[in-house]
Amino acid sequence: MIEKISVTSKYLRVSPSKIKKIANNIKGKKYKEALLFLSRLPQKTACQVWKTLKALGANANHNYSLPKENLFISDVFANKGPILKRVHARARGKAYRIEKKFSHLTISVKLK
Repeated sequence: MIEKISVTSKYLRVSPSKIKKIANNIKGKKYKEALLFLSRLPQKTACQVWKTLKALGANANHNYSLPKENLFISDVFANKGPILKRVHARARGKAYRIEKKFSHLTISVKLK
């Protein structure tokens, strides 16, 4: 029997801290309830988490023949990805560093 199914979205162009704010809200919810919650949020990050969760439901249904109604979100976490480093010119010949962060989002579900 399958204990846990997970999916990972890599190289999302948003910082991990922004994903964690949204991801912590769906932890412990049912699959359908989490999709509905994410579809109502205005943040760009919510759309990316929604797409990852939708892919997880499709994988569970297609690969393991599990009904989506019985899925329960067990783990959601965002890890740091690579950082693009850019330079922004400032006054008097100074340069400030701009860091464009990426993240990897992992969502796991269990059967309820």
